[in-house]
Amino acid sequence: MGKHISALCSAAFIAALCGTASAYTLTGTVSDSDGKAIKDAKVSLTNLGQSTTTDASGKFTIHEDEEGMAIRNAHKAGSFSMNNGILSFSQGGSTPIQVKIFDMMGNQVFNKTLQGYGSIDLSAAAETQGNYLARIRLGNTQQSIRFSASGNHTSSFGTSSSAKVLLKEVAAGGEPLQVAADGFDTLNIKLMSLDTNVELKLTKSATTSPYTFGWAKGNDPVPSSGCGKDSKLSKSGTFQFSWTYKGENTTRDVYYDLPDNYDKNKPYRLVFGMQCMGGSAQNVARNENYYGMKPLDKNGTTIFVAPDGKCHTDMCAPWEEKDYAFFDELLAKLESELCIDSSRVFSAGFSYGSMFTNGLSRNHQHVLRGVAVYETADVNIWLPEVVNKPIAWMGVHGMSDGLCTPDMGRSARNTALKNASAEGKDATKEQAQESNSGQHICYDYKDVDERFPVRWCTDNAGHQWDHRDPNQWQSWVPETTWEFFTQF
Repeated sequence: MGKHISALCSAAFIAALCGTASAYTLTGTVSDSDGKAIKDAKVSLTNLGQSTTTDASGKFTIHEDEEGMAIRNAHKAGSFSMNNGILSFSQGGSTPIQVKIFDMMGNQVFNKTLQGYGSIDLSAAAETQGNYLARIRLGNTQQSIRFSASGNHTSSFGTSSSAKVLLKEVAAGGEPLQVAADGFDTLNIKLMSLDTNVELKLTKSATTSPYTFGWAKGNDPVPSSGCGKDSKLSKSGTFQFSWTYKGENTTRDVYYDLPDNYDKNKPYRLVFGMQCMGGSAQNVARNENYYGMKPLDKNGTTIFVAPDGKCHTDMCAPWEEKDYAFFDELLAKLESELCIDSSRVFSAGFSYGSMFTNGLSRNHQHVLRGVAVYETADVNIWLPEVVNKPIAWMGVHGMSDGLCTPDMGRSARNTALKNASAEGKDATKEQAQESNSGQHICYDYKDVDERFPVRWCTDNAGHQWDHRDPNQWQSWVPETTWEFFTQF
């Protein structure tokens, strides 16, 4: 059988590609938990890039024929076609066709380079019937598509491909289908067949904000996708987290503390603590207790997290441009694995950690409810462009700070004030009361939207986060910050 079977298999697995592209018609209805039809719900086959919306009866249809599924490109390096189980293929130019085949468990079962042209009866090449995934490469083109051993299809290779089916998703079982509608939780399921009719039920969102942006004070919790999942983390510890930015892979330590009474079905507040220059996540978490806030969480309402910056030494900036991607990916991981109230995520930091936190407040208003920055500045650090959205912002600044000067802190504060100003107001023109004595003053701005308070706390201290009033051994900063964060 040797060479004969090898040649047959080579052709068969190019044909494998054909089987995937067979026509399909997916129909269904979308309704709420009471059976009421949902109009204008978006129904998407996310990997195939096909979508539609439901009609007034909640019905939808997604259909694609074989011609629509064919990959076309004006610059053809080769072609193949299949009709009634007969595969015809032709190599164009000198570029060979590379074929790799995987079964539905992800095991590679075939790897062959093809050249020339010909036609073959595929029924003689398939030892067993079933579903497979073919990766076909020709020059710069690669297609990764699920297939069966039979079907009719015509296709050609070019310099690019629109095939979107990924091995890991197919092997996991089924084609991803997503249904999204305003006021409802997004539904994600997998279909084992596209030629089918489905009845889909959507659950109303726990809380729908009446505002175009942000939440009302005292809003119901917004559970993250991690709610209901068993946590693999201990109650307190550290883990390593890796992410890639502009082709560079980086790994950092992340310290965390869960409430002793952590309940996988209860959404928790999330507070980040960002290290200063010369500091570390370990110091923030284990020595400073997340800037003194963790001991104040008497009822176990909060998950605390301290991620490491890139360095722990003086004169080395621990936060930079790529750390905004770090924050995004770390937050996504935490929300997918732990039960977090997505509407109550906060960040606090001192010195360079406050500068990074302040940077996040400029363009992460969609995920951060509020920030607290101790001795901050909006210079000498990479900062993103300002997104004109409000955020709750609290600043603590010593009027004797010669490193991050009061004017630097005021500049950062004024950016927050501009975005948080109430309708028809300009809070940047409001004159805050400041302290030039040892006794601190916290000024709450009046001309801001009450949902996005701005607080400015001052005394005559220098560059430190744990400010103290005269004759007091305990800092007033942790309790003031805790009160600011928990007002929501």
